[in-house]
Amino acid sequence: MKQLKRLLLLTVSVAAVVQVATVSLAQDAEPLWAHAPDTISSEWSAVLSALGQGRDAAVPSPDDVQAWQALQEADSTAKIKAAAPFVEAFNGTLRDITLGGVPTVEVTPNKLLRNDKIAVYLHGGAYVFNSARGAVTSAILLADETGLTVLAVDYTLAPHAKWQETTDQVLSVFAALDEQDFAASDIVLYGDSAGGGLSAGSVLKMRDNGMEMPAALILWSPWTDISETGDSYVTLRDAEPFFTYQDVLGPSALAYADETDHRHPYVSPVYGDFAKGFSPTLIQGGTKEIFLSNFVRLYQALDQAGQTVKLDLYEGMPHVFMAALPKSPESRVAIRKAGDWVSEFLLDD
Repeated sequence: MKQLKRLLLLTVSVAAVVQVATVSLAQDAEPLWAHAPDTISSEWSAVLSALGQGRDAAVPSPDDVQAWQALQEADSTAKIKAAAPFVEAFNGTLRDITLGGVPTVEVTPNKLLRNDKIAVYLHGGAYVFNSARGAVTSAILLADETGLTVLAVDYTLAPHAKWQETTDQVLSVFAALDEQDFAASDIVLYGDSAGGGLSAGSVLKMRDNGMEMPAALILWSPWTDISETGDSYVTLRDAEPFFTYQDVLGPSALAYADETDHRHPYVSPVYGDFAKGFSPTLIQGGTKEIFLSNFVRLYQALDQAGQTVKLDLYEGMPHVFMAALPKSPESRVAIRKAGDWVSEFLLDD
């Protein structure tokens, strides 16, 4: 009899657990990446739930050059088309030029504040996507905010080039600008996502090669550790709206750098020795990003080395939110702070 009672109690307990689990699953039916907290603007609340539709779309294997080429051409065409309305609304000029053998788009605002200072922009796209024209929105935003000409560098995408060549291309642009009487101290280097990681890694390479470093860095949502290392790669894995490491970031990282190079400071600058010097750096990002630990770790590395650095985080914001929805309140604040950083470290001389 006692055994029967124990079985009945166990059955009831299991049923209760199943019921609780079912209720919990129903409550959690909305994916984390679609969650729009009531602490963000109405502009972002209206679009956040739609951002993650293709987050797990797989990319080619790292060494499938032909597949990458086809995907990159289609992506660039789509991005350029999507940017067209923003370009048409820009009261300035866009001009294709070459600097140090590297294709570049010169973005000049209608009201040019100064012609003795300049910005260099490195676009994102996990090192395998985007182009200077396709990502020109970010360059236009900084040109409008600062009144400076912005040079958007069209560096060679992986797997057509590995990190050694890509960072060399950035250094070639700076060498060419030096020949045009733009010292590095006349330049702010600015990058988003992979372009942010490329910016920081390239500055480390400049410093180690005995070159002058830029006056300041602005990093939007920088990918500063391409290995899957850091707390938020796990804790925010399902909250990240734009991509997963398994399907997108991991293969892209291998296309850009062999696994043995993933912790090289020029590839993943969080591993750099900043005690030897570094440019004043503004790091901006959102709390919904899988790269959140990248931001924090880079900030701590710079701060603990005694360098000038500011970490500027935004509640509930996704990857490179500034360019994704530039008229939202969060984006306007972030862009203004980027302009303030340029004023403080480049223009106040």
